[in-house]
Amino acid sequence: MYIYNAVIHTMEGYDIKNGYVKIENGKFVEVNEGIPRNLTDTDINAGGMNMYPGFIDAHTHLGIIEDGVGFEGDDCNEETDPVTPHLRSIDGINPFDRCFDEASSAGITTVLSSPGSANTICGQICAIKTYGRRIDDMIIKNVAIKFALGENPKSVYKDKDETPVTRMATAALIREALYKAKKYLDDIEKSENDEDFTPPEYDIKCEALIPLFKNEVTAHFHCHRADDIFTALRISREFDLNCVLIHATEGYKVADILGNEKASAIVGPIICDRSKHEMKNLDAKNAGILAEKNVDIAICTDHPVIPVQYLFMSAAVAAKNGLDKQKALEAITINPAKICGIDNRVGSISPGKDADLCIFNGDPLNLMSSPEIVFIDGKRIN
Repeated sequence: MYIYNAVIHTMEGYDIKNGYVKIENGKFVEVNEGIPRNLTDTDINAGGMNMYPGFIDAHTHLGIIEDGVGFEGDDCNEETDPVTPHLRSIDGINPFDRCFDEASSAGITTVLSSPGSANTICGQICAIKTYGRRIDDMIIKNVAIKFALGENPKSVYKDKDETPVTRMATAALIREALYKAKKYLDDIEKSENDEDFTPPEYDIKCEALIPLFKNEVTAHFHCHRADDIFTALRISREFDLNCVLIHATEGYKVADILGNEKASAIVGPIICDRSKHEMKNLDAKNAGILAEKNVDIAICTDHPVIPVQYLFMSAAVAAKNGLDKQKALEAITINPAKICGIDNRVGSISPGKDADLCIFNGDPLNLMSSPEIVFIDGKRIN
């Protein structure tokens, strides 16, 4: 099918003022200027409206903390063990949570849903589509292991009189788990090359961390304070991990250093209160300052901290406070796709990518705007 007569904001570095897309088998197969030939009644005239790729929220707890349910619907934090890399968010997500409908209706077609951050190592983060009934059919891939620094693990385990209750212990537990997993991987590889060497006994936690060392997934570090940001970078350097900073609330204080480090940050929540000590320096200028210093940024809601449908408002507030408007749009499309390693599937309108798109009669960063049309995997859902 064709969707034509649209202003196409491809997020590939160019716009098409009067263009069309062709969709087959859930993918974009053609993106071009003009009006296609041989249109049929099933094709859609966009009426000159603005087409964008489906938007992406790069850090949420969508479906793993259900809306309005309380403890029964909260499967985000296994607070019985500070080191849980083997937990998989896919096993805790309920796709029937009504917030999936709120996300997809707003044009947010992909989210990362994450466990944590009560534990030093929280588990595996997956990228998923926001439309479907079976999470196995909605998943794009497992993209990261979630780590947490600072106040959250300290406060959880202080109340239990267990480790960690300091930042030092938090970092030490992470190092211990990573060192053990690295040795475990080395022993597996040694046993494969030496029949006289006995392979290690199966360890599910070590197995979960192996993809980090093979650069198959990234390390997403929850960190608000500037010192915690640098601990995340320090540990990542020690173990040669690909690191992404989650929240980076005080990133603006050290933006020049992070730019020199070629850091990536998923910034947010932006439109919330300063709800705890390590967020006391929250500033809406953060995203703009980081981007100005060449830090790769995405913007997130941290749903349910900020409801996922307000991702656009978060980007608009960042733009109001100094982030270039085009960069604000990139921060909820192509940037999170690249940062999270899913840009081969989503994040821009390009042949071969999933046919996720939304069409606005206006500016998506305008509070009064809502998408007129939303497609996910080539299926119209709004």
